[in-house]
Amino acid sequence: MHRFAKEVMRPIGQEVDRMPADQAYLPGSPFWQFHAEAMKLGLGPEGTAGLPPDQAAFMEGLVVEELAWGDAGLAVSAGAGGMPMLMAQASGNQELIDLCMGKLGCWGATQPDRGSDGLTLYAEERYPGSRGNKGNLQATFTADEIVINGQTSAWVSNGPVAQIALLDIVADYGQGFFDEQGNTFGCNVMVPLDIKGVSRGKPLEKLGKRSLPQGEIYFDNVRVPRRFAVATRDDYEVKHAHAWANAGTAMSHIATGLARAAFEMALAYVHERRQGGTLLANLQLTQFRIGGIGTKVEAIRAMARHVAQYTKCSPQAHPYFTASGKAFCCSELMNVVRESMQLMGGIGLTREFPIEKLLRDAQAMQIEDGENNLLQMHYGYLLGQLHTQEGWGRN
Repeated sequence: MHRFAKEVMRPIGQEVDRMPADQAYLPGSPFWQFHAEAMKLGLGPEGTAGLPPDQAAFMEGLVVEELAWGDAGLAVSAGAGGMPMLMAQASGNQELIDLCMGKLGCWGATQPDRGSDGLTLYAEERYPGSRGNKGNLQATFTADEIVINGQTSAWVSNGPVAQIALLDIVADYGQGFFDEQGNTFGCNVMVPLDIKGVSRGKPLEKLGKRSLPQGEIYFDNVRVPRRFAVATRDDYEVKHAHAWANAGTAMSHIATGLARAAFEMALAYVHERRQGGTLLANLQLTQFRIGGIGTKVEAIRAMARHVAQYTKCSPQAHPYFTASGKAFCCSELMNVVRESMQLMGGIGLTREFPIEKLLRDAQAMQIEDGENNLLQMHYGYLLGQLHTQEGWGRN
């Protein structure tokens, strides 16, 4: 796996990073070469299918960290690409499993007017008197079909190139989009992206994670069979939490790999650069700083593996806890990458070393899949509930 990350992912990630977005993801491009090679290795949810939960958690940590060490953007593309298959397997619906097999997927969970609102689970967290946000993309359920209208946001990973989407959107089951408390009804629906009514926006030009294609998907009276829903009104909340918890766990592993990559670049550099009559590595101040970021890398890995174990082994994982892991890992990631760049001095600001790319990728991680402060707020809300509601946590 390390050889694949080093010899395939890292050079492809650096090449795609410097390409214009409208050229980077065309058929036959290095981006698609990566996915072809990744498919040969069996990288995806099917790779851990059948393993006991604790072994699946451990294997996921090893693999995703290594992929992110190679390139964080490509690692996210691979992870998002497997989200439809993950939920198809969880549903046990063989038709949906077959529909996802061999296809690059995406998770359509955000819209232009429904970003962080989609990450709020409890009505008590909303502003008093307000209703839930139904966003820009909705599903209407009929007896036999689901009719989808609207658009995703531009931040859907793999959006411009995916072949199948797992949509996480609000739904009308015949009584409107809201319940009596103002909460939206939701659904998870599989949608092949080569059917009538689906169109795409242009890939985003971005600061970081440029090897990850992101862009809008538009739906104009798109119709799919009702059996393509993997979560409806009665089980949506549980399955939404399952999908979000797994996504947050993956982000923590990606932060681990990216932090390790930056740390190793800095560690190698201080053993080559001479100042003050000796190698930087021989100076006590450098040793103190290297020790500091090395410790942070281990802390990030420990948290990532802890939330992975919790998510895989708990009867019902809570996404606010995995979100806290994502927030911690990505915040500490930024500290590691900044200090690694600082240790490399002026050369770290050039494109001669890829540390500047890692800094841009790390900055994207502070917002991607939930802005860190927002996620920490949700975890704080959860902790408050655990404290004030006797027995709530055990239940």
